[in-house]
Amino acid sequence: MNSIRKTVFSYSFILPSLFLTLALGIYPIAWAMRYMFYDYKGYGQERFVGLDNFRQLFQDGQFWDSVINTFVYAGGKLIITLPLSLVLAVLLNRGLRGRHFLRAVYFMPTVISSAVIAVVFFNIFNSYNGILNQYLMKWNIVDRSVDWLGADLAMLTTILVAVWGAVGNYMLLFIAGLQNIPEDVYESAALDGANKPQQFWFITLPMLGPVLQMVIMLAIINALKGYESIMVFTEGGPIGKTEVMFLYVYKLFFPIAGQGNLVEQQMGYGSAAGFVTALIVGSITLIYQLASKRLNRL
Repeated sequence: MNSIRKTVFSYSFILPSLFLTLALGIYPIAWAMRYMFYDYKGYGQERFVGLDNFRQLFQDGQFWDSVINTFVYAGGKLIITLPLSLVLAVLLNRGLRGRHFLRAVYFMPTVISSAVIAVVFFNIFNSYNGILNQYLMKWNIVDRSVDWLGADLAMLTTILVAVWGAVGNYMLLFIAGLQNIPEDVYESAALDGANKPQQFWFITLPMLGPVLQMVIMLAIINALKGYESIMVFTEGGPIGKTEVMFLYVYKLFFPIAGQGNLVEQQMGYGSAAGFVTALIVGSITLIYQLASKRLNRL
């Protein structure tokens, strides 16, 4: 009887989480997987179309443009964010005066809403009356406004905003990994004549390997999934230059009127696009995990 009570008591703690997982996680996925095979606009009748949504998707140039944009965005974000986070972690892990304050400053963007960050940076990079252009012209660095959100620079600007919002998070994870490396190892290396760069390449990086693998995986997933700040910052424009996969899927479910965006709700087609998008992200994550495991065996 006591064992039954203990079991019931234990399951009572996980029941709310289980209910939320089923209601907000499993059920929406099952709903979307059903409507992948239907022509459903979100209202009115639904019509079974089999694989027509997928056939349309593989011929949809706008979707595949968003896939390319996603890889450009994710690649640019990772190339800048990870090395910068590691450098900051190494510098702020030393006995630097004010390092705790600097850690908090660099970490602060992580706790700010991505929508708020996007609004702030939109006011900074606005091509017509943005703060950055005003100061550049005031200091005579440029003689006319730079179109930071135009077709040529929009993706680069979007990547820089994403880097600013993410670097502090990964910096903190790297610091946690660095603090687990014994100081005795560095002292022994210094006695053997190893300088600081040699200690970094042959001690810090190898011993930081497990943390580095985890951070890279999180960074890849977050970079591929990120769309909230882009939606507020550029809405995927101009002319789709910054539209990423998840933003494209979002617009199919929740259309944004005007500015050349989709205005017709297409939940069936959006479900198919969301499924293919999830497969792409999952495949890349799986490839990285397999590659990292092989590197561990070498």
